[in-house]
Amino acid sequence: MDQAAIDAPHVLVVTGLSGAGRSTAAKILEDLDYVVIDNLPPALLEQAVKSHDIPNEHKHLAVVIDSRGGLPMEEIKQAMIALERDSVVSRIVFLDADDDVIVGRYEENRRPHPLGMATITEAIAAERGMLEELREMADVIIDTSSLNVHELRQRITDLFSESQAVRPTRVSIRSFGFKHGVPRDLDLLFDVRFLPNPHWVPELRDQVGTDPGVREYVLGADGAKEFLDRVDDLLEFLLPRFQAEAKSYLSIGIGCTGGHHRSVAIAEELASRLSRHGVEAAVVHRDVTR
Repeated sequence: MDQAAIDAPHVLVVTGLSGAGRSTAAKILEDLDYVVIDNLPPALLEQAVKSHDIPNEHKHLAVVIDSRGGLPMEEIKQAMIALERDSVVSRIVFLDADDDVIVGRYEENRRPHPLGMATITEAIAAERGMLEELREMADVIIDTSSLNVHELRQRITDLFSESQAVRPTRVSIRSFGFKHGVPRDLDLLFDVRFLPNPHWVPELRDQVGTDPGVREYVLGADGAKEFLDRVDDLLEFLLPRFQAEAKSYLSIGIGCTGGHHRSVAIAEELASRLSRHGVEAAVVHRDVTR
């Protein structure tokens, strides 16, 4: 991807489930000096871009498209094709969350779901069906289930602030435990449960993957180095191709049983290897304190 494309003003299409944080994301983008248009019919997207003189003016535009106005997928696809034809860099950002989290948010706020169905659970299921194809088209999926407002602000700022716009694809590595559920917003997922589990070593059980003893145990296990070498080679192959396709964010999940030992150690080592290749990787250990 050339520098002109990286620097080009761009359009974010913000969508996702009601209750997953769309409105909050829009406010955060406004704070980042985006022009934000809420509930825009997809057929008007190209007109909105032209009215703000993008890409000729150095502006960034975010439009919120959601189920309130229906989701004519063919119109959305044609609008995205038109932006690409006009050399406007565009991204679809999808906000998602677990059903029980969304239910809890609606019960806390005492607001009706926009689909107006008999129960919130039915409305969420119907909306998921409406949004399924759009979610598959998304360039970035942000799972807000475990994020507070400040964490969501940091995530969006890291992805879309002006100071971040010229960076290459940013990599996030997240360790987790399968028994606590798989994160929704992963681009790549690696299961390291084939490695011996330090949980069954009494002196290591209460430690975590960042502790030297656990790290040495995991990284010294049969197959660990070969696994890391192969993932390293895979990422070396994929990252330039993601960048060529203007993918701004790559989320990698490393999972083990509980998220305390193996996934943590492997995630840290993978981030260290990427840094030696000049790739900045943020590491989050989702379940290490559970």
